[in-house]
Amino acid sequence: MNQVLTAEHLLGEAMAGLHGEATVPKGTALKCGVDLGTASIILALLDQDDAVVATAMEPCQVAKDGLVVDYMGAIDITRRLKRQLEERTGRELEAAAIAVPPGTGTANSNTHRHVVEGAGLEVTAVLDEPTAANLVLGITDGAVVDIGGGTTGLSVFKDGQVVYVADEPTGGTHMSLVLMGRYGLTFEQAEAMKQDPAQADEVRAAVLPVSEKMATIVEHHLAGQAVDEVWLVGGAAGLKGIEDVFAGQLGRPTHKPPHPMMVTPLGIAMSCEARQG
Repeated sequence: MNQVLTAEHLLGEAMAGLHGEATVPKGTALKCGVDLGTASIILALLDQDDAVVATAMEPCQVAKDGLVVDYMGAIDITRRLKRQLEERTGRELEAAAIAVPPGTGTANSNTHRHVVEGAGLEVTAVLDEPTAANLVLGITDGAVVDIGGGTTGLSVFKDGQVVYVADEPTGGTHMSLVLMGRYGLTFEQAEAMKQDPAQADEVRAAVLPVSEKMATIVEHHLAGQAVDEVWLVGGAAGLKGIEDVFAGQLGRPTHKPPHPMMVTPLGIAMSCEARQG
């Protein structure tokens, strides 16, 4: 199957996997990915063939600019989501993979690891977020840009290998701050406004300067790089029309898969060591 069609299928399954029971045939090995994001924590559960078994997500504010700032809160939420998946599948989860923003130092990377270990999961792999996303997208040559709640990170690929990574503050949280100031909203109300399809055009216009700043960050890092195409992933990439802003700023074709917030969690899970449980 075409890699793009495979990715679209997986992402659709990941969204569907947020709800209902999950049937796991006897003898199936499972792979778990934990995405500790600025706006939410997402757990993705796959089988040994990378088919989606179930997903779980909870909005939260336990991280800032890709760094965990509420350690115990992050553990509690991860433990709660782990328990949800265990109840839905009837299987005990033992291990997980994690990802961090590109360029994250050892101390901050270890904090992510300690959160997941504190929730009762052995960490079997650690990778950067755009590289994790590319396990789903399968890009050989180009750039993958992960727009999260706090940061915009990117990885440049050449012949299937990572040749450059970068990460800078500015993400979905900054969009919410703009909406708060413009409309006199609380942070929670601004987040809800971003998710309301009926207000998508108004949100897009209000946060255009933030989108342009993100695109400028990527443009700066791609200067001198032989990159012909760009792919956007991450929760903030769900903004309507953001790919057009990037395409205009970068002068390069820019693509956005469906359900972009699920790309990185699925890629993280793909890198996990499969366990029978």
